[in-house]
Amino acid sequence: MTKKKIAFSLLLFLSLLTISCKDDALPKPSSYLRLDYPEAKYVNFENECAYSFEINSDAIIKKEKECDFAITYPKMKATIYLTYKPVTNNIEKLLKDAQKLTYGHVIKADDILEQPYLNPNKKVYGMFYQVEGNAATNAQFYATDSTKNFITASVYFYAKPNYDSIMPAASYIKNDMQRLMETLKWK
Repeated sequence: MTKKKIAFSLLLFLSLLTISCKDDALPKPSSYLRLDYPEAKYVNFENECAYSFEINSDAIIKKEKECDFAITYPKMKATIYLTYKPVTNNIEKLLKDAQKLTYGHVIKADDILEQPYLNPNKKVYGMFYQVEGNAATNAQFYATDSTKNFITASVYFYAKPNYDSIMPAASYIKNDMQRLMETLKWK
């Protein structure tokens, strides 16, 4: 081979080497598992307590004490705790306690959205709270007839609070909680 051919081959090799190495290797960004849940089917939950409501048929409901219930979602590792208290000239204290429970999450919450609920036909009045951010609970509500009955509910996940990763499950359960509140009936 002549010197010209060797020089040309070397120049061609170096050119190809330079052109082929344009893309820099970058680390892939973090990602989360996509979670899709089945469409919720609701059934009426009757009990011996002063109230009834509709519940997702995929949830498991267990009586905790008297008229308090734990509604679990094993696939999502979450539980809604439903607490009943009778109203006996203590409505202001019950309301204050319910609001204190919600606003205790202000430290970790990015925002707390309040959604009033009024249904004069069924005498159900309350407030639904959606807590955004890495708080221990993302949804809570209280409901009352303001004379005899008072209920609070909050959802807890059995995982480190990471709003982005539990968002699909939190949204699904939030919808169930809203349905529970909207179908609440006093006996």
